[in-house]
Amino acid sequence: MNSMTSRDRVLSAFRHEEPDRVPRWCGASSEFWLRFKTVLHLTDEELRKRLGDDFRRVSAVYRCPDKPEDPCAPRRTVFGVDRVGLGYGQPCAHPLALATLRELHEYAWPDSARVDVSNIRRDAKAWHRKYAILGGDWSPFWHDAIDLVGMENLYYRMYDEPEFVDALLEHIVDFYEASSRRIFDAAGDFIDIFFIGNDFGSQTGPLVGVEQFNRFLLPHLKRLIRLGHDYGRLVQLHCCGGFEPLLPSWIEAELDGVHAIQPDCHGMDLASLKQRYGDKILLNGAIDSHHVLIEGDSQAFVRRKTRDVLRIMAPGGGYIAGASHDSILEETPVENVLAMFDAIEEFGVYPIQ
Repeated sequence: MNSMTSRDRVLSAFRHEEPDRVPRWCGASSEFWLRFKTVLHLTDEELRKRLGDDFRRVSAVYRCPDKPEDPCAPRRTVFGVDRVGLGYGQPCAHPLALATLRELHEYAWPDSARVDVSNIRRDAKAWHRKYAILGGDWSPFWHDAIDLVGMENLYYRMYDEPEFVDALLEHIVDFYEASSRRIFDAAGDFIDIFFIGNDFGSQTGPLVGVEQFNRFLLPHLKRLIRLGHDYGRLVQLHCCGGFEPLLPSWIEAELDGVHAIQPDCHGMDLASLKQRYGDKILLNGAIDSHHVLIEGDSQAFVRRKTRDVLRIMAPGGGYIAGASHDSILEETPVENVLAMFDAIEEFGVYPIQ
């Protein structure tokens, strides 16, 4: 078992087996990552090795001919929505907010042929069989629907114009499905996990009720899951928030893994999640980004809390250790993140003590 590669370790966890040690996941904001590298005087790859990150990711680029060149200009999504502000920003307008069904169909939907996959095979091949490779289009169809129509308007239309919402989501997911097909056709044999992302949860629970989720959103999530499985890939969903009521639907849809478990959200008690779902779906994350990593007042505190999480989540496999937020934020103390990863290295050896 000591000869396991990172890829072996991750795939073993997805099979709900206990590998040599708990796999490690590191997702960080670009601002934090730059500061992390600067403080430790390491390159990107040197830092990933220092942390023991068991994953590598390959990405395609959408080549948009009319993308603004001015770095201060709005950032335009592939669906033509301009966004401004910090981080991902906020939409400047919702171009389909008042659209009729006919206008929706006539909208200038993006062309998957503009997805540049020329680098994917080379990049994925470089890490193949050493690390678990994440790939495929991120596919945030829920967020794109909100950008195009507006959140309140989208909720109203679920009741007043369900055929409009169906058509909207179908157009969006048509693009993502075609985009990921191009990626997998180019390099699917070197990609292990189809990694997609939609934040269906909030601090207090799902952003949409189970009935409405199953009616409108689950069919499109199933499309993407089937796509990954058709290519022989595992499928992992990133979802923030208190999404526990949606987990049974995801498991029924044969989703393989979910990231990143946020224990400070409603319904996300770690022991309960592990007991109820730990043998049915891989759970990724769970080490509190806010109350432990950002607010933790000592490395000893972070180590203790990390070990507590490992003792709950790791037994029996089906767990990947990491922060409870996809992107470790810029204000997070570097020493706390190091303490977390060092604690995973020390206490994450099977059998868990």
